[in-house]
Amino acid sequence: MVAAPASADEAQAAEDAFYCRERRLGQWFYCEKPRAKPKTATPAPTPQASASERLAAIGKELDELKARAILEPSEANVIAYVRYQREQLDRASTFSDTWQRALWQNPDIDYTLQRPVSTVGKRAWTDTRKADRDTVMNRLGERYGMFYFFAQSCAACEVFGPILRSVAASHRMAVMAVSMDGGPSKDFPNYVVDSGQRARMGVPGNAVPALVLFDTVTRRTVPIGFGILSADEISDRIFTLTNTKVGSDY
Repeated sequence: MVAAPASADEAQAAEDAFYCRERRLGQWFYCEKPRAKPKTATPAPTPQASASERLAAIGKELDELKARAILEPSEANVIAYVRYQREQLDRASTFSDTWQRALWQNPDIDYTLQRPVSTVGKRAWTDTRKADRDTVMNRLGERYGMFYFFAQSCAACEVFGPILRSVAASHRMAVMAVSMDGGPSKDFPNYVVDSGQRARMGVPGNAVPALVLFDTVTRRTVPIGFGILSADEISDRIFTLTNTKVGSDY
């Protein structure tokens, strides 16, 4: 009976046994298959803390050192707190210095060029602004008028009336005085009694004195203010509301 031919794996196993056991040649042959080295898991990278997290950690550490120095006022604790605080003060000084240098060299981010803070710069800005304001105010009477809401019983109106009359005369602006209680005004004798103007312009009933600008072109009303205003405040508010964009002065 003829034996079945051995498979390739069986033949390889017989050959390995011959060389490894009978010839003892294991030093030149892999008598045992090398064991695979266990794979070590690669640790996940630690996420980098954000700048805001680092800054919060600094603040927290500073608070902790301060609390420890207060509750346990040993020399070591006080020194640790003072040194850490000094490090943060140095950091803040570096930031402030870098900030200032950046503003000097990048005029597009220097707010003080738009609104000066130095004494000389503020005076020059104020003088220029006042000249522009007066030029505009002198032309406003061609398009705008003012509604002045008052009451005979209003003590503040007694103070505000002469101020408004002076501003209107200086810039040749028409004023329509509207009496809320039917009483007269010594500063604006050609007054009218309220017949719905207050409600149409959104003026609260008890808000006197009240000043509202009226655009004769667009028929739009622009509240200027309530209560006693100085002459400069009246002019500044009218100039700002009619000739500047929101946010341009800040």
